[in-house]
Amino acid sequence: MAEIYHVVLLVEQALSAADAAQVRSLHESLDEEVHYHVLLPVEDAAARVEAALGSVGDDALGGARVPLDPEAIETVREESERESSAELSKTLEALRAAGATAEGEVVETDPIDALASTVAKVDGREAIILTRSHVVSEFFHVDWTSRARRKIGVPLLHLLEHENFDEQAGEGEGITGL
Repeated sequence: MAEIYHVVLLVEQALSAADAAQVRSLHESLDEEVHYHVLLPVEDAAARVEAALGSVGDDALGGARVPLDPEAIETVREESERESSAELSKTLEALRAAGATAEGEVVETDPIDALASTVAKVDGREAIILTRSHVVSEFFHVDWTSRARRKIGVPLLHLLEHENFDEQAGEGEGITGL
């Protein structure tokens, strides 16, 4: 029986077909069967409501702090779960269309804790984090990748969604030196 090479993916949003093909290309030369485990975190509902209220501006609210409505938070939480489930489905479809074997789950816990737990549970050989560019959090090392490097004991690759390898290497829109 062939050994399975488990890769755990932590993604912020649905992968495009190009993203999925790029991830798949990283493992095409392996002799083992590769199995991807995708984790897609649900956005924090309270934070979304707070951000929406913050965008109204202090002037419109007279500088007063508006208490968060539990019903509004629950509505936003349910919407976030639906959106995350739909994005996970799109991601799994894109990976499978690229020839990958993949399963996944929407996670409501801390993304790095979920990553570490999944790596341990499936005996993951590597982890890949796919994010949008977060220059400020990356600079201060509070981004997912920096946190994960401190927490998990397997090789970790950070890719930027919707950018090919050349762009990420600085040939296009990828991150350049700070």
